[in-house]
Amino acid sequence: MAYYSEFPAYVSVAEKRRKAQKSVEKLRKKNPDICPVIIEGTKLTKTWWGKAWNDNLESYSDFANRIGRGRSYVRHGAVLDLKITQGEIKALVQGSASKPYQVTISILPLSDAVWQGITKSCAGKIDSLQELIVGKFPKTLSEVFTTKGQGLFPASKEIRFQCSCPDGAYMCKHVAAVLYGVGARLDEDPTLFFVLRKVKMEDLISDAISQKTETFLKKSNLKSRRIIEDRDIGDLFGIEMETKAETKQVTKRGKAKRP
Repeated sequence: MAYYSEFPAYVSVAEKRRKAQKSVEKLRKKNPDICPVIIEGTKLTKTWWGKAWNDNLESYSDFANRIGRGRSYVRHGAVLDLKITQGEIKALVQGSASKPYQVTISILPLSDAVWQGITKSCAGKIDSLQELIVGKFPKTLSEVFTTKGQGLFPASKEIRFQCSCPDGAYMCKHVAAVLYGVGARLDEDPTLFFVLRKVKMEDLISDAISQKTETFLKKSNLKSRRIIEDRDIGDLFGIEMETKAETKQVTKRGKAKRP
């Protein structure tokens, strides 16, 4: 009489990674533009944006007990392709079947009211896109960005997903792996977050600079807000500017050298 174990056969981590890599190479022959998620080191994410994305997902009770199923999958390279566009994430995930499963995740856009509130909170507090991208901004803004319901990150009710796998669970491990894969992708390119949420990250900077300019003008007691001396602009934004007197001297010297 034969006995069959109800548990699936053990597959080593090395074997899972080898299988995933083989699938990537096969897919790349047909589609050179595939973008697999590769996790290096022990941490799933390293930057502020990647960590904040994962922390947000794990903070919701309806996700907390399910999303963990995707950690090992994304670590082993099972997310063979992941693309982020406006309001949508599409991915291919290698499961137990030979053919990868297709995962689609839709996220509602950030509401105008919430976005306006965020841009208002950022006024005068971010000096450059680089600071925003690398996550170097005041702690108060970090709290604004991550506030549930009023921040940048989507609530669980704003996220819809589907997978071609036969798993009937509310969130299968393939979807969970893709959600974690998004965090890893934001490590590489945080600007994709704003693409996903259908907002312009430049709005946070332009409002910040406008506020900074307004404050500067008030402190300077200028007669006209349309006129700012070159030296003042240089002091405000850290730009070395050439004065009119220096320009004339250079012009005279240039003319003097002519035969």
